[in-house]
Amino acid sequence: MVTAHPASSEAAPPNKPKKPSEIPGTDTGMELEAALPVGVTEEAPAVAELRGKAAEVGPVEPSVFDESSASHLGDVPAAEIETVDAKFQKLLETVHQNRPADDLDIIRKAWAFSLQQHEGQKRASGEPYIIHPLEVGQVLAELKMDSTAIAAGLLHDAVEDTDVTSAELGKRFGDQVAHIVEGVTKLDKIKFANREDHQAENIRKMLLAMVTDVRVVIIKLADRLHNMRTLEHLKPERQQKIARETLDIYAPLAHRLGMGKLRGELEDLAFRYTDPFAYKQVSTEVDSLRGAGEEFLHKIVTELEEKLHEHHIKGRVEWRIKRLYSIQQKLESQKIPVDQVYDLLAVRVICQTVQDCYAVLGLLHSTWRPVPGRIKDFIAMPRPNLYQSLHTTLIAPGGHQFEVQIRTEDMHRVAEEGIAAHWKYKASDNVTSKDEQRLAWMRQLMEWQREMPDPNEFMSTLKIDLYPEEVYTFTPKGKVVVLPKDASPVDFAYAIHTEVGNTTVGAKVNGRIVPLRTRLRNGDIVEISTQTGHAPSRDWLSFTKSSRARNKIKHWLNEQQRVRAIEIGRKLLDREARKYKLSLGKFGEADYDKVAGEYGLGTQAELLAGVGFGKFSARQVLNKLEPGSTMAAEPAPTEGSIGNTIGQMSDAVKKVFFGKGSDSLQVEGQDDLLVYRARCCNPIRGEEIIGYVTRGKGVAVHARSCPNVQNLLYESDRRIQVEWAPSPVEPGTTKAQTYPVKLTVLCDDRPGLLKEFTAIIADDGTNIRSVDTKATPEGTMVVDFVVETVDVRHLNKLVQNLRKVPGVRDVHRVQKI
Repeated sequence: MVTAHPASSEAAPPNKPKKPSEIPGTDTGMELEAALPVGVTEEAPAVAELRGKAAEVGPVEPSVFDESSASHLGDVPAAEIETVDAKFQKLLETVHQNRPADDLDIIRKAWAFSLQQHEGQKRASGEPYIIHPLEVGQVLAELKMDSTAIAAGLLHDAVEDTDVTSAELGKRFGDQVAHIVEGVTKLDKIKFANREDHQAENIRKMLLAMVTDVRVVIIKLADRLHNMRTLEHLKPERQQKIARETLDIYAPLAHRLGMGKLRGELEDLAFRYTDPFAYKQVSTEVDSLRGAGEEFLHKIVTELEEKLHEHHIKGRVEWRIKRLYSIQQKLESQKIPVDQVYDLLAVRVICQTVQDCYAVLGLLHSTWRPVPGRIKDFIAMPRPNLYQSLHTTLIAPGGHQFEVQIRTEDMHRVAEEGIAAHWKYKASDNVTSKDEQRLAWMRQLMEWQREMPDPNEFMSTLKIDLYPEEVYTFTPKGKVVVLPKDASPVDFAYAIHTEVGNTTVGAKVNGRIVPLRTRLRNGDIVEISTQTGHAPSRDWLSFTKSSRARNKIKHWLNEQQRVRAIEIGRKLLDREARKYKLSLGKFGEADYDKVAGEYGLGTQAELLAGVGFGKFSARQVLNKLEPGSTMAAEPAPTEGSIGNTIGQMSDAVKKVFFGKGSDSLQVEGQDDLLVYRARCCNPIRGEEIIGYVTRGKGVAVHARSCPNVQNLLYESDRRIQVEWAPSPVEPGTTKAQTYPVKLTVLCDDRPGLLKEFTAIIADDGTNIRSVDTKATPEGTMVVDFVVETVDVRHLNKLVQNLRKVPGVRDVHRVQKI
């Protein structure tokens, strides 16, 4: 639902000071909440009178507040007040039913305090803002969370959106509640260079707080779920940003915590906004199959229930049709129609014991024919998020495939609720060994995040690590090592120990010597050979998959590159000084540190490394050490200035180095670096981009989504801030600058299809550079277009129009032309 966001100036309650982030025009970075309060109501006379009396007698303790919402909802209609009161009573009943021993008093106090603090605030939907924390509390209650977590959920926006402090919350509700609310609260007092940095630091802050109290992230997930449920009240641009972030961060986070039910709802809600056309298309196709599918599943369930009764196995049978987002992922990865998704229809058998689970598996295989290779035992080998089930895919008469999941009641609760189903909050806060096992992933997450001070690198690695497909391998002694899909022996080595990884020289898989880039498979027994003094290779980054391995390799390489860059920087500076007959001996460390400060760096070593990596000109640094010492000193960059890096080059040089389109790129604070678009990804205007200094070539500009960027990020000293220049036009014309983009269309083979494609592209005012068609063995056609596009928005519109053509299965962009 909707949360008051600090960037909204309308969100402040009457007579309360605004935070700096509530002042219009301040940029607080990626806005994580789903809907803004759009105004406040005037106080009803009765409320004003009560407020005056309260002022006479001093502050009122929250414990004496009445549970009723009427006195804090101003001129809200009586029907809405009744609705709010009914929702709160439902919350109390849910908590009492799920946790009868819990004290409800702290929840009542938190509710009264939250009513008071959010008084007068409205949501974008027009309803009272207080409904949002109330609904978050209800989600937490349904997850069977304790009273402390639910009280924190009711108060989760208090510090962020009102003038309440963490210290005040601690005094009123205890340190635990204050700590949780502080962990959920976004950073709004720190100024960041851009939205991405702000988003990354908010996520990092939440994860750090999560290590000491996992309720922080569970509340954040409940908050995000309610925001997603009411995302329709926002503008399309914000809907897209919030939904994309949900798919990138929050749904995967729920997956890693085992919260399958919450994750599924988050993904389907986000899918609706990130790709509305695909959502509608998949939804329509699934609806067309739903009738026959449900009829088929009812028959299967009835037959299975009879079999269970016949063999005296206690259990219940459920069925479902696969979630829309999961279907879309399968359609994209396998390029198949909806009716060929093997697990579109699924049955779940929930038994009493583990022995019953295996008995049901045997019963199923004797009744229906199993599909080879589709049997998975996650009971004997649980997933890292502790998910346990037996999976098998069966073929019914008529060739219909359906998936069956078999699990116990406890496994089912873990699969649906994840860590929320396990976590016991004790008065002593003791953590058992089993609890530690459940938190092992989070502690590992924090271990590698400390090695990544750069926010962009942190977010890139987080997105990779959150959603791995696992492969189960073994040490020679039988210990299970869980790795990402397609992991290598190097990933295995780093999973054992950092030093083992760093000194790896060879590996044996199942007793045979194999190359280090070998892809490991389920059941492989891996043995690592090490050699003292051996060091990681940069090539390892091209085939390692685990975050741990990649970060350890990057860290080691970065340290080595840094030492070398400092030496090169010192030599370049010395050579430039001799050229101008200057002695560097007269400059002390303080002089270098002062110049480093002007570049936003901290020490002489960082400055020299920057020169060595090619980010700074030796002549420019020399001129700063002794102003006027060089004959052609560059102008000093001012803070936040943007200079066109190729503005003074001749047209001939521009054409040789960059080709068409480079005038649209700018680099912050530099005027002696060449800039060019990387050919591996060909970024176009509107895409997020990242600059990487390449020795001897200048600055290569990559799309942030480019696969090569992952391998470049380990040398953070070479990264440089780049951005698109405002509205470029082609030289000598008023036409907007265009970029060549390759689109691949997978479609059915039918007459007139190519004509429809070209008509759509022409009607859009887009020029076609080339067209190529070829047939596939499956009887479909692949059509490759190279078109000229102005920016990402123009390209997305064209892709959407092409996807609407009947017979089109997929349209995607090919990065390399």
